[in-house]
Amino acid sequence: MSEYESVGKVSDFEDNVGKAVPVDGRMVAVFRKGDEWYAIDDLCPHMGASLAEGHVEDHSVTCPWHAWRFCIKDGTWEDNPRTKVDCFDIKIENDEVWVREKPDAE
Repeated sequence: MSEYESVGKVSDFEDNVGKAVPVDGRMVAVFRKGDEWYAIDDLCPHMGASLAEGHVEDHSVTCPWHAWRFCIKDGTWEDNPRTKVDCFDIKIENDEVWVREKPDAE
């Protein structure tokens, strides 16, 4: 299992705005919704757009290129739940945001 990596301070992340950060050699989209935090694969599986650059509404992010919508809680494509992007574990400790790949068992 990979270790948590620091991706910045809490103050580096805006509410309801995604931010792309590198984690273990790949880009991850981190979303802050008040005191709730989510992290999913940054690349849309359709054409590779950055999901962090998409519009966030409720718990969905809309891909900026072709409007595919993904749940930021579990990575599912909202128009076809059989398609998903990876989700990541995220935690906040001492005002620092930490992300890691989820264990394979989940």
